[in-house]
Order: sequence, then structure tokens, then C-alpha cells
Amino acid sequence: MENKVVFSVDEAEEIIKGIDFKKMNGLVLVIAQDSKNNKVLMQAFMNKESLMKTLTTGLMHYYSRSRKEIWQKGISSGHVQKVKQILVDCDQDSLLFKVEPIVASCHKGYYSCFFRTIDGTIIEPKVFSPEEVYKEK
Repeated sequence: MENKVVFSVDEAEEIIKGIDFKKMNGLVLVIAQDSKNNKVLMQAFMNKESLMKTLTTGLMHYYSRSRKEIWQKGISSGHVQKVKQILVDCDQDSLLFKVEPIVASCHKGYYSCFFRTIDGTIIEPKVFSPEEVYKEK
């Protein structure tokens, strides 16, 4: 059975009503996981607006706590994440998005943001050069 991942605005508004944004001051924790190999790609946050954009476009949008703004994954690099499945945890305050990543998910050049162990050992190779991808145009 195919999972619905793109919703109308009305459907998205109903879904958002069921998510608990109160525990983290208007945000929910989000995990992006590769839909093909189940590798965890990144952890981020969403507010209601970024979740709405994700639900209505099928492309991942996040909320940057440092910049205090919504950003679409891949808007500057082209490394978008296409939503394939959306799961919510039992408390409805965390979301797991199974995605199809285009090229990579880490802005440091790695496929996953989880590219090193706690002692600093790099466990996966770089897949792109951040200096080339993010150079000023």
C-alpha cells in the first residue's frame, strides 16, 4: 500500500492539529531517515509552518532555531529530501520522515549528519565538496 505524503491544505491543517507543539515551545523534533536503507540522515526541528510546507509539497522543510526561519532542505545545494513516509511517535511530539535523499543530507559533505563516532572517528566518506556546492554564485 502506498503511503500518502502530499496533502491538501485542509488535510494538512487537520494533521497539524494532532501534533503536540507545546512541549518544545512551538517545535517538534524531526528525524529524517533514508527510505531505502533506513540510515538516519539528520535530526532537526519543525514548527507548524514548516510542517505545513512539508505536508503540502512532499519536500522537507525545517525550522532553523539559530536563524529563526524556515528552510527547505536542498534549496541552495540541490540536495533535496523527497518525503516517502511520515510516522509520528506515541506522544505525538516527534516525527520520523522516511525520505529519498538527493546526493546527501549533511552540509559538511557527508551522506548523513551522523558521519563520526563520539570520539571523532570519521566512519563514512565525503560524497561532495561543501566548498564547491555552497560557493557564492
